[in-house]
Amino acid sequence: MAIIKSVRGFTPQIGANCFLADNAVVVGDVVMGCDCSIWFSTVLRGDVNSIRIGNGVNIQDGSVLHTLYEKSTIEIGDHVSVGHNVTIHGATIRDYALIGMGATLLDHAVVGEGAIVAAGSLVLANTVIEPGSIWGGVPARFIKKVDPEQAKELNQKIAHNYLMYASWYKEEE
Repeated sequence: MAIIKSVRGFTPQIGANCFLADNAVVVGDVVMGCDCSIWFSTVLRGDVNSIRIGNGVNIQDGSVLHTLYEKSTIEIGDHVSVGHNVTIHGATIRDYALIGMGATLLDHAVVGEGAIVAAGSLVLANTVIEPGSIWGGVPARFIKKVDPEQAKELNQKIAHNYLMYASWYKEEE
């Protein structure tokens, strides 16, 4: 059973039809929409500031979400896919964005709608990634524009697949 813990008077709020893996940790000021999946060894630590997650978001195994005390928050839009072992620290990610495995996003970075952050990338603090673009590298830089409809279709497919994967675990409960 996932660890869901109140801290500083904040209790996580989790929407309908969400899957939290057995060893996922959700702490404090976290508000999550419906149809989300939080996978194994993932930590959403809303102890020092808020984490807001939209609908249909998947945050994959080993990812860590945290913020700066009184300085940064995390805002994740709808149908966002966050790959395995991603670190998000006080960043904003808009609808239909895709964050590749092992990427790191630092405080006040903004990932635009339908944008893709390549696996292993480091998105520095205050970086603004335009909607419908692909960024990659260390530090992350603009690679190319992507067709917004193709990006949306790709990420919807991934998000829907993760909703399906989560249903497999619910059947076992």
